[in-house]
Amino acid sequence: MAGTGAGYDLSVTTFSPDGRVFQVEYAQKAVENSGTSVAICCKDGVIFAVEKFLLSKMLVPGTNKRIFPVHKHAGMSMAGLVADSRQIVARARSEAGNYKNAYNEEIPPEILAERLGMFIHAYTLYWSIRPFGCSVLLGCVDKDTKVPSLFCIDPAGLVYKYSGTAIGKGKQAAKTEIEKLMAHQTMTCQEALVHVAKILHKVHDEKDKDFELEASWICPLSDYVHKPVPPELLQEAETEAKRMIDAEEQDE
Repeated sequence: MAGTGAGYDLSVTTFSPDGRVFQVEYAQKAVENSGTSVAICCKDGVIFAVEKFLLSKMLVPGTNKRIFPVHKHAGMSMAGLVADSRQIVARARSEAGNYKNAYNEEIPPEILAERLGMFIHAYTLYWSIRPFGCSVLLGCVDKDTKVPSLFCIDPAGLVYKYSGTAIGKGKQAAKTEIEKLMAHQTMTCQEALVHVAKILHKVHDEKDKDFELEASWICPLSDYVHKPVPPELLQEAETEAKRMIDAEEQDE
């Protein structure tokens, strides 16, 4: 066992001499090997989009989902190991249900994000369990004020609040595109749909398998409930996104 790890990566409770926890870094590497996931807070809600690799030509469209509802006004997209992310989704739904039973109101987004962060962090503290090999994007819209919020939770349990971000394989290029997008105008979710489709097609690595675009939103078009984007709208957005990318390439 030679190399940087040199035995320090056998347990999540062991620090290397330079203060690193290799098991957590390996979990973050699992996220970086996954399809890109983006989420943006628009002026009227939150939109999610995921680059979902087609593992087989016989795979039925719509299966192997990577975007999940948490409660009526919250959803979650992920990058990394899908099986691990389902455990986080289950925990998020449990926290939302427990809060509703205790206080008879919807759990505030900040509290839900922090509780999930603590849950994920707990799996980095004991040698008998391993960290979650996924990052999640949690998007919520307040049912009264209609204010959207977006959080990113990584395998270490760190919680960040964003106006727009990306996780997964093409996250750096996607974040650059999101910054450009959000610098110029305040968009609605419907306007942003074409742009998130364009971002995912643009950052897709040609060496990877083909992908299916999965998208959902919480906005006036979904009556502020977390729902998948209607297939016809998604198809139109993808067609327009590909046309825009072709036009940009011709200009260059």
